[in-house]
Amino acid sequence: MRPEILNPLFAALTDLKGVGPQLAKPLTRLGLERVVDVLFHLPTGLISRFPVDRLDQAQAGQTIIVELTAQDYRPGRSPRAPFGVEAFDDAGDHVRLVYFGRTSGLARKLFPLGEKRRVSGRLDLYGDMRQIVHPDQVVEPGDEAGIAEHEPVYPLTEGLTNARLSQLGQVALERRPELAEWIDTPLLASRGWPAWREAMERAHASPRDEPARDRLAYDEIFASQVALMLIREGLRARKGRAIVGDGRLTDALQLPFGLTGAQERVGREIAGDMAQDKPMLRMLQGDVGSGKTLVALRAMLAAVEAGTQAALLAPTEILARQHYATLQRMLGGLPVNLAILTGRDKGKIRESTLMGLADGSIDILVGTHAIFQQAVAYKDLALVVVDEQHRFGVAQRLMLTAKGHRPPHLLVMTATPIPRTLQLANHGEMDVSQIDEMPPGRTPVDTRVISLDRLDDVVDSLDRHLATGAQAYWVCPLVAESEGSELAAAEDRAVLLRERLGDARVGLVHGRMKGPEKDEIMARFQAGEIGVLVATTVIEVGVDVPAASLMIVEHAENFGLAQLHQLRGRVGRGAAKSVCLLLRSQNLSETARERLALMRDTNDGFVIAEKDLELRGGGELLGLKQSGDADYRLATPEQLVRLLPVAHDDARLFVERDGGMEGSRAEAVRLCLYLFERDAAVPLLRSG
Repeated sequence: MRPEILNPLFAALTDLKGVGPQLAKPLTRLGLERVVDVLFHLPTGLISRFPVDRLDQAQAGQTIIVELTAQDYRPGRSPRAPFGVEAFDDAGDHVRLVYFGRTSGLARKLFPLGEKRRVSGRLDLYGDMRQIVHPDQVVEPGDEAGIAEHEPVYPLTEGLTNARLSQLGQVALERRPELAEWIDTPLLASRGWPAWREAMERAHASPRDEPARDRLAYDEIFASQVALMLIREGLRARKGRAIVGDGRLTDALQLPFGLTGAQERVGREIAGDMAQDKPMLRMLQGDVGSGKTLVALRAMLAAVEAGTQAALLAPTEILARQHYATLQRMLGGLPVNLAILTGRDKGKIRESTLMGLADGSIDILVGTHAIFQQAVAYKDLALVVVDEQHRFGVAQRLMLTAKGHRPPHLLVMTATPIPRTLQLANHGEMDVSQIDEMPPGRTPVDTRVISLDRLDDVVDSLDRHLATGAQAYWVCPLVAESEGSELAAAEDRAVLLRERLGDARVGLVHGRMKGPEKDEIMARFQAGEIGVLVATTVIEVGVDVPAASLMIVEHAENFGLAQLHQLRGRVGRGAAKSVCLLLRSQNLSETARERLALMRDTNDGFVIAEKDLELRGGGELLGLKQSGDADYRLATPEQLVRLLPVAHDDARLFVERDGGMEGSRAEAVRLCLYLFERDAAVPLLRSG
């Protein structure tokens, strides 16, 4: 149960005075529903205003504070036309205050004719005339609150002003309690960090207060690291089941070629874990096409040989069905009962599957998140394999540990090699196995970077490619053309290709399509009925069509390295030579040039992952948001890279030293876990 001292922070914003349904809508769009959400919604910029007595003391482009008197209104020719207020300073200098949209009533209310107002806004020149468009604040000269010379700027959405969000931030700050310190005193002192309560106030006052921001980022990272380690300790403390197969199924697998040395090594690591009575927690990293599925299948067969069950969790229904088809093909005629369960399965089919799981007649289950719903009961689940892109975060891993008296072994597969920093952030409790060798028969994909000026040549070469009976992907960054964007849209590109190649040869699939419609197109492409599949990145992960040997990515500079590597991995799955064409626009940033050059020069996913981390550094760092394991609200990617090693060591020391004892720090860390909503790990504190 959450400690009472934190309850005011977890109250709904609608409980606060002045927050009604109308204000709640834009707040909800920003993910702000509780006081703590506003507290953790930190400003990203700072407005500096320059107070002036006269307009001629200010320069164009400055945000100023000045006293003005409205002398006249200048309505537009239509209700939608700009509305102007003609105003003058004390020296008689003129400025026009401009309001767009249907805001004439607001302007008249703010500026009664003949009355003085204190105004803040950006001063610009429109020809020779001074103007301020939409003044950001207007107050009466005697208003005690006045206009702040320095004001933090918050991320906003339509229907929400910075001033209103700033007010809510102050209300949230007033509710913050004095909390016991969870950071060791020597670390606080050496870093010059303030206490948590002071850090919150300073972070809202200025985005440039690095000690305060670092302190809060560290708190969040530390809470995640403690939670991850407690999961590991909690699992290790619970008795699992030693699973040792007898080889009758794994030895009978009919493989087109032998296992690589890397597959054999990783297989031994997994078998060694499963042979222990401590639950396995292992991540299997392997590049696209390195043979992870085969390694996972052999582990699942070992579980079946031992008289238990295994489950494979996929991120989407398309991929679940593809995994199901792949495993069926690999198993051949082996006496293994394989089943599938997705959210779409209803009625008798679903009932039959649930019955088979409960009575043990189903050996291996493939499915989406539906396989962990409460109604799904297994007779003896001993191994869970999780496909990489599923949002299988800390909370889900905790839920898994609680399923049954003996937690199952857990194997998480990822085709995106993860740099160590991010591996620690998202999967810090896991051991890691790497398949760093490709199976025979997989030739490297030939990657070329081509200017979009040669689009007609590319379409001609695609036509020749399809004439040989081969297939291709054409990936665009957008679904439909958006106003003001020159990026290629999948729908428009499909129209052009159908005109050039014929309707029957071109399919279109994107994320806005409904599941059954998308599944039908994918099935037709896999069956060879469609020659070229025009798509958004919905095909980025897992789709397996061996006859597809050409990948075309339009506006490749708009994709991240990890995305490009995943997309390239969709081809090169058959015996034919495969090509990836990265179409680029003319004006590229230096970073975009580096990305495309790296893709051209290497197929090594581990090299690409490390470069991705280096290039994206402070930006949209690989593996954070999409992983679902570490949805950080306070820690930026740059802070994560810089502070995580320290937080990791601190968390490990705490769990090993303090996690088993009652004590002041254990109580403080418990507060930290609840504050950052990692409280699912609290029961695993041995003192708790």
